[in-house]
Amino acid sequence: MSRLIMTSLQVLALLALYLSGRSVAFVPIGGEASTHVSITGTAVLQTVMETCRAVAEAAGHEFKPTGSSPEELVQACLGPTATGEVSGAKFHSALQSIYTQNGLVDRDFVNSAPHHFNSEAFLEGRRLITEGVVAIKANIRSENFQAARETLGRVLHTLQDFYSHSNWVELGYTEPYINLIRPDLPLDNLADVDTATCSDCASGTCPNPILPNILKEKKLTSGYMGIFSAAKPKGKCSHGGAGDLTATAVPRGGISKDERHSDNVALHTAAVNVATAASLQLLQDIRFAAGDDDFLRMMGIARSSVVCFVIDTTGSMKDDIAQARAVVYEIIDSKKGTQDEPSEYILVPFNDPRFGPMTKTTDAETMKREISKLTATGGGDEPEMCLSGLQLALTGAPDSSHIYVFTDATAKDIHLKDTIVALMRTTKSTVSFFMTTRSRRRRRSLQAASFEDYKDLALASGGQAIQVSKNQLPQATDIILDTSTSALVTILQRARNPGKQETFSFMLDESLKNITFYITGTSITFTLTNPAGVSQSHNEANGKLGTIQTVGNLRRIRLNADKHTGAWQININSNQPYTLKVTGQSTITFIYDFVESFKGPHPGYAVLSGRPQAGQPASLMLSIMGRKGPSSLSVGAVGLVTVSGPETASNGTATDMGNGDILVTVVAVPEGEFVISLKGTDKISKSEFQRQSTTQMSLSRVNIQAVVDSSVEPGKALEVPFSVRTQGPGGIYTITAKNDRDIPMTYPPSLTLTTGQYGNGTLTIKPAASIPSGTDVTVTLEAKSGGDSNYAVLKISVVTKITDFVPPLCQVVGVLADDCPHDVSQCGPFQWQFLANLTDGNGTGIEIIALQQGNGNLTYTSLSKPLVVANYTASCCSQIVEFTAVDKVGNVGKCYHSIERSAGPPALFLSLPLWLCLLVSPLLARP
Repeated sequence: MSRLIMTSLQVLALLALYLSGRSVAFVPIGGEASTHVSITGTAVLQTVMETCRAVAEAAGHEFKPTGSSPEELVQACLGPTATGEVSGAKFHSALQSIYTQNGLVDRDFVNSAPHHFNSEAFLEGRRLITEGVVAIKANIRSENFQAARETLGRVLHTLQDFYSHSNWVELGYTEPYINLIRPDLPLDNLADVDTATCSDCASGTCPNPILPNILKEKKLTSGYMGIFSAAKPKGKCSHGGAGDLTATAVPRGGISKDERHSDNVALHTAAVNVATAASLQLLQDIRFAAGDDDFLRMMGIARSSVVCFVIDTTGSMKDDIAQARAVVYEIIDSKKGTQDEPSEYILVPFNDPRFGPMTKTTDAETMKREISKLTATGGGDEPEMCLSGLQLALTGAPDSSHIYVFTDATAKDIHLKDTIVALMRTTKSTVSFFMTTRSRRRRRSLQAASFEDYKDLALASGGQAIQVSKNQLPQATDIILDTSTSALVTILQRARNPGKQETFSFMLDESLKNITFYITGTSITFTLTNPAGVSQSHNEANGKLGTIQTVGNLRRIRLNADKHTGAWQININSNQPYTLKVTGQSTITFIYDFVESFKGPHPGYAVLSGRPQAGQPASLMLSIMGRKGPSSLSVGAVGLVTVSGPETASNGTATDMGNGDILVTVVAVPEGEFVISLKGTDKISKSEFQRQSTTQMSLSRVNIQAVVDSSVEPGKALEVPFSVRTQGPGGIYTITAKNDRDIPMTYPPSLTLTTGQYGNGTLTIKPAASIPSGTDVTVTLEAKSGGDSNYAVLKISVVTKITDFVPPLCQVVGVLADDCPHDVSQCGPFQWQFLANLTDGNGTGIEIIALQQGNGNLTYTSLSKPLVVANYTASCCSQIVEFTAVDKVGNVGKCYHSIERSAGPPALFLSLPLWLCLLVSPLLARP
């Protein structure tokens, strides 16, 4: 009981950070205690904490967060013994992704009854949940966690709406309707279309307009919703509210419990409670099916460092491959057991004409083996398929990854450059290029690409373009060791082309560690000055401020560990192009998305897939993170600043949305490419800080709208409608689409647009019948005319249709607990035993059995047999056992038994088998 109380208190404390200062409704953005965000947040945070506790206890240490901030939760979850900084940014990003997709159901499917369980669309609504859960488990199996998160957000919205939009709580039910996530169970007692369900409510504020006979017969109904029409079947309930036209048709009023009013407080609260319990139920099922480790990875609870290499394997790259291998080995060996230890390793080889396959693994030894297999063969003519390999990495790596490209050739597939920029902007990943020079290499007479393209891409992503000889490469790769670390932040990044003398000022705060400067370019001199006026010039390799390493076009300055808080300056002088980047390690950081507002019954903000629109203010949603959560920071100026050319900064107007979220509106958006700049004060150290985003963005007069509303089966076609609008000159706009799986697509090659009006098209994609279920396809759709363009990046899940929804069955064979004493304090010397038969009937067969509760020993017979016998033995001090059986398509069965003694006579206890076999909704098992 004390553990449950502690969990609840910790969840409430965490929720206070996420949910303060918002309106009260089942709405996409906002809410003090009864919104889609708060319901989802309560369920997600409680499930995450339970999972972290289980992982910690399995590893032999106590799960004990030092505070209530997400950063401290992540630190405790990743383990107290690992040294190093821990950032909560990935956890924040995962939560925001789930919340955002949850809210977008109200924009993208505002008039779809099944998505909201409106208009008695119960079977269709459950089908959405079922198909969504199938997609989630398939995505988790394939480690496509971002796709799983997005689908989870949408499924939770639909599930939660059932309790607000139906009469479930009016019927007196206080527990979730398990049949909604159990497609093998029927939806019973549904009111048919001819059955009247509501009485007229002229005032629109009747506490419970459900007809008495409906309540008595326990008939299930939901309110009809009319966005564009007031029509509804005779006698039917309406949803209600200002956006529902049917609310004025008899019977008037509505039964929606979205918002809390004086007339529905009890029903609204009941709907919130059951919706929260239903969300917990679904999340728990996903956790049991996925396993604790993959569930936490889906939730963004993982060390922030990811090693991702894209390597040219043509004949001249032998030395480069050897150096890349050496760096990977050093990262693995030197960072093992620390918070800097990578959570994932990704490797993509390329040459000409091949690229891939991509290797993704969480196992360091597997990465060592795979990179050791690479050999330099073939080649002899530039260029190579570099951007195709990079495209695979960008779509396969987690967002905000650091990707390192090794090559000595230009890109043959330069036509992918715009696609690469779109993917970098969408994923916010940083790409650095290590470019070495070839000798005795035949060049083609006409080259469409050069190393300048790599420099453009590196700058656009916030990465580095490092050009060295092959002999110098071992010294240049120190930058990979610097950036393969946790809690990495960017303080300042600037580029000048052409070069000139300029002084750059920036603020270093007390929380920063391992501060490093990177300058790329040729013929450069510079002087670095600290807050006390102490200086160090470019020709002092070991000076008063730090050490300077020069290799090729890169100068790397690592500051000494002395006190560095305050205002710094660096004066750079060169007539050649150069870049400057200042980084460090700190838990003070931010995440962001450019957003646009949307109207409707539940207005909110939607994340932009492409570039913000020109000719209007730019809006972005910022989430700040401090060492003790957002409350430990005071935000000063937030704005947009140019990286290249004459520096232009435009501060925005900030609106505090609560929980560390800030809506920033910038009226005068800078011309060209810009990044986000954040300045403020760390309340803990009382020092000023500044941070900068890495990915450059720009405006466009073109807008693309596209929504993927379902997964696609292997061998089947999926149609994705899209719309394009321009605020610039009308005319013919070229349409292009590319995907990372080389799946055939059809789409119109162009659209003729009129200024201010949408032109419509349809993209059709048909994956092969052999493509594995759970494959995540990333489609980049672009519209372009002249120098203006925009894009939409779509994720499509390929999911095999399943027909087996029956979970494995648990049948208790025997419980041997007679030796357990009635007095628990005397339990030490005694043991008890639990035996059960597990079967999957005519299903796909049991794949995984996992102990969820209990400190005993669980064994079982071969899983390849139709009957599996499970045997659990434990000390009488450990009185509860719970284990799950997952079949090959993800259906989960649960066995539970307790020998806890009641206050009654021991004989009565022993005569009653207190076992319970719970069957949980089908979910995905790990392979």
